[in-house]
Amino acid sequence: MSAATEAPSAKRADGANRQPRVVVFSTPTCPWCDRVKAYLRQQKVTFRDVDVSRDQAAARDLVRRTGQMGVPVVEIGGKPVIGFDRAKIDRLLGLGR
Repeated sequence: MSAATEAPSAKRADGANRQPRVVVFSTPTCPWCDRVKAYLRQQKVTFRDVDVSRDQAAARDLVRRTGQMGVPVVEIGGKPVIGFDRAKIDRLLGLGR
């Protein structure tokens, strides 16, 4: 499991917006997982990558919270995005303004 630095959702003292917390639930053999992570990196979005094939507790929690057994699931500020839904990801992150 690889991890990037997470930034909490809040405003900084200088008024700039911080990025909401982003978690990608993925597996190493999932091509759409690779695509969504590459897209987030391209957009300079920091995220935590959770490999649900190795972390069974995270896999169970993901199913409990979202009803989804498939990946990728991107959680942005606590809101799940099922699959690589670029429009929803951009909207939740405030990209493409």
